[in-house]
Amino acid sequence: MNLAFVCTEKLPSPAIKGGAIQMMIDGVSPFLSENYNLTIFSVSDPSLPTTEEIDQIKYIRVPRANYYYHVASHLTKEEPFDVIHVFNRPKAIPIYKAASPESQFVLSLHNEMFAEHKLSDEEGKQVVETVSSIMTVSEYIRRTVILRFPEATEKTHVVYSGVDLKQFEPKWTKRGQEISSYLKQKNNLSGKKVILFIGRLSKTKGPHLLIQAMPHVLKKYPDAVLVICGGKWFSDNRPNKYVKMLHKMAEPLGEHVRFTQYVPHDQIPSSFLLGDVFVCSSQWQEPLARVHYEAMAAGVPLITTKRGGNAEVITHMHNGVVLKNYSNPANFANAICDLFSHPDQALEFSLNGRKIVEANHQYFHVAQRLETIYLKAYAVHLSRQTNEPPIEESKDEAALQPNIEIEIEKPPKFIHERWIVDRSYKKRKR
Repeated sequence: MNLAFVCTEKLPSPAIKGGAIQMMIDGVSPFLSENYNLTIFSVSDPSLPTTEEIDQIKYIRVPRANYYYHVASHLTKEEPFDVIHVFNRPKAIPIYKAASPESQFVLSLHNEMFAEHKLSDEEGKQVVETVSSIMTVSEYIRRTVILRFPEATEKTHVVYSGVDLKQFEPKWTKRGQEISSYLKQKNNLSGKKVILFIGRLSKTKGPHLLIQAMPHVLKKYPDAVLVICGGKWFSDNRPNKYVKMLHKMAEPLGEHVRFTQYVPHDQIPSSFLLGDVFVCSSQWQEPLARVHYEAMAAGVPLITTKRGGNAEVITHMHNGVVLKNYSNPANFANAICDLFSHPDQALEFSLNGRKIVEANHQYFHVAQRLETIYLKAYAVHLSRQTNEPPIEESKDEAALQPNIEIEIEKPPKFIHERWIVDRSYKKRKR
């Protein structure tokens, strides 16, 4: 199979400047490139060449201005691709299809790109008709597609993301404790209870609520410190109005609130070990933030909000705390203090979270799920070339998927078949 990935125009690949999509691509590419010819299109960056080959993966980088058309131009010149995976840009599908009409297209959605203010009815219907499959990062995003375009139901599947577990040392291990102690000492946080936030500094991510929660936390735990890691936009640390507001809010709390600015993605795994509790304070309908996978992999107890897809991977009081009243700073304070007050329960959440990641969310799991979808599209591609009907799907298709077994006393309710791909349409077909 001749396979292509087309990134968004926001950040380059590999993920030298971070980005959830770019990091996922970095994670799955080594597995897919073992069996398929893989080309990755992304935006150009001054630190990267226009074209290069790394570990049998070809990279083509084009300018941000008129990005879609630069990519389309390359598609007309390259050896035809059997399958082209377009990340998070449904509007680009007709342009790329016109440039490579013989290719099969799959589209992955990492947020609400099918919202009415982003895609017209006509554009949405054209995309649904053109692509072989639509992959979404959560069931929440999947519902936003099929509620508006019911005709997309059979094409739309959930493919949850993952992490490279080799990069994450669980906090309860000897090595994890050593890293945690070193980071605390380095940042003058030894003996402190650290509340960690990692993410973009925007109102939708809610770090202002954590600052507002700190006076409540400090009444019970005067040694607590909130560490806020991130910039206004990935590697961009320039202050904007909101970032300035955060610093002003934090001033009365002195050393109890620290800002680290942007943390390079290769330092993120160890950075989680700085925290005694991790908080995702998202206020918007979060598609499903990858920090959940990362915090679980690092063995840090976490608190999140019942927004968007967050609660699909975090089950309340099993592998974390899910706040329904997500806009009240006092609720964050109470949840933080409860975890500090019950370390055994916090450890149980961490152990369960790590097991869930081990069983479901390593990058080789994600690559296998993607491969199943690519092979289905590839079968259609071959049948059109040979004018033969595609081979009927085997009832043993599940054999292509990772063997999901999880040894915990009370498995979370969400560990079931849709973690791999929604097959409800096959049941109806049979």
